[in-house]
Amino acid sequence: MQFVLAGIVWGSSFLFMKVSLTGISPAQVAWTRILLGAVTLGALVLLRREHLSRSLRVWAHLLVLGLTFCVIPFLLFSWAQQHVSSGVASIFNATTPIMTAIMAWLVFRVERLKALQVAGIGVGILGVIVIIAPWQGIAFDGSLVAELTILGATASYGFSFAYMRRFVSNTGMSALAFTFGYIAMAGAVMVVLTPFLVLTPVRLDAPIIVSLVLLGCLGTGIAYVWNQNTVRAWGPTRASTVTYITPVVGVILGILILGETISWNEPVGALVVFLGILLAQDRLRLRRRPRS
Repeated sequence: MQFVLAGIVWGSSFLFMKVSLTGISPAQVAWTRILLGAVTLGALVLLRREHLSRSLRVWAHLLVLGLTFCVIPFLLFSWAQQHVSSGVASIFNATTPIMTAIMAWLVFRVERLKALQVAGIGVGILGVIVIIAPWQGIAFDGSLVAELTILGATASYGFSFAYMRRFVSNTGMSALAFTFGYIAMAGAVMVVLTPFLVLTPVRLDAPIIVSLVLLGCLGTGIAYVWNQNTVRAWGPTRASTVTYITPVVGVILGILILGETISWNEPVGALVVFLGILLAQDRLRLRRRPRS
């Protein structure tokens, strides 16, 4: 249930970001959602009297996760959504499990992949190419740069999932305390960067305020606890398949609420990406015929 709820909330977050960007800058969106998430989780930690680690080593790892799981991808996604629709952004977000497999296999060496799984990574890359649709002509405009930026954000997510498994698989903290730890560190980084990122004019109205509150308190707060519980129950690679849900939610909300449209290549490419994910996670196996 927590897996599904996190997928629904994160699928909705692309709509919330798009609405928020009508009145504030991309950096302000990322700044607000991180600080609201940290405050929400901090209040829950205090209410439940959760135990926090006293190890400086653990907090150093949490700082890395705060940067790679929050600060960097949130800034990249917020900037990119100025140039692509919320539905397309949610579709590209589905590459996270592919990025996780690459990071866990090549960078951190915490997983060994079979030949079929490596082929799955190739299939996933093919799916991304279908979404970008190079046969329509490559123009290095804001849209293409934004799509590449989102892939950078999902690579950062993949790095974070693999990093968790490699360095902080057992901190002694609950999922709530652990999640608060790295989001609080992300919040501290954003506070330091405040003079450089967010001191620009804003225009707020009711839809923008509601979107920011839901994006921060729910999407960057509660949903991250749900995801951390899933990571601990299923492992990082399986937990990253929450991105099966997010593009469905993101595309539907973009069409119904924002009036967005999608081209045929985008859902087709998403299906190819999903096939690559299934292969990369060794979920598709060829059955051998019994000998007669």
